Amino acid sequence: MMHQIGQALSHHDCRYTPFYADGLLGWLTAKGALDFTIMGPGSGFRRMTDAYLLDNRLPVDFAGRHGPYDLILTCSDLIVPRNLKGRTVVLVQEGMTDPPDLMYHLVRRFGLPRWLASTSTTGLSGAFRKFCVASDAYRDFFAANGIPPERLVVTGIPNFDNCRSFLDNDFPFRDYVLVATSDTRETFKHDDRHRFFDRVASIAAGRPLLFKLHPNENAERSSAEIRARFPEALIYTDGNTNNMVANCRVLVTQYSSVVYVGLALGKECHSYFDLDQLRQLLPWQNGGVSAANIARVCERLLRERPRPSLRVPLLAEAW
Repeated sequence: MMHQIGQALSHHDCRYTPFYADGLLGWLTAKGALDFTIMGPGSGFRRMTDAYLLDNRLPVDFAGRHGPYDLILTCSDLIVPRNLKGRTVVLVQEGMTDPPDLMYHLVRRFGLPRWLASTSTTGLSGAFRKFCVASDAYRDFFAANGIPPERLVVTGIPNFDNCRSFLDNDFPFRDYVLVATSDTRETFKHDDRHRFFDRVASIAAGRPLLFKLHPNENAERSSAEIRARFPEALIYTDGNTNNMVANCRVLVTQYSSVVYVGLALGKECHSYFDLDQLRQLLPWQNGGVSAANIARVCERLLRERPRPSLRVPLLAEAW
């Protein structure tokens, strides 16, 4: 997603970094204690990010150490490192956010660190000039959470704005029930996997099953559980999930944003979220111009600078 925006800003000097933290969280990350998060060097998220940056030969400045930069793009403000504070930041919505729970209300009431409540606190840092969101309904959603409306810009988001393009693929299977699991247990949330499997069995009703595991999931454990309950099911630990959704007949998810692809393509979808609300929030399907829309937001902010330089921008990549 950030690469697409960077391509739309290719006349600037763009640099990329995996998501990072400083202070105590930075120290814990270096010790491997946060490998269940997007920051952990041993996590599936980080391996995917590093491989993507390498495969696409993108210039990397880890943690923005060679800054300061004129503008920063990031898709998460749950953690705001010190070298981003006071800078011109554009926040870009990455996908759906977790539903508010007890921790969300505790964080807001007592000013606790936002990351304790996960993505439900997206946008609450106030550390950005503009927040580019997926749809008009999402603009209203974030405004209702207390984000100043003047900071919200509906641009669409690059990873969900052209779902019809996923129909042209070479994935070898079709007309199955696709189950996209979530990493709830790996992120210390409750997950009654046996009850979820009961739901899957009821929905599938004997039809072919294909499981796509979350990249942060314990693949060995989850695969063993699936084989014990659904011995004929296909299990994928990697691969293009969007193509799998495009070829399925039914999509079953837990908390995954991939449900938006299914809804945009008119699939029968099941989710732990309310589907009527998800249909209202559905990201704009604008044919893939969201990155260009976001780039225009960045250009407007850069023109406001007294003397803009050529060092623009640092793109913080989060998976």
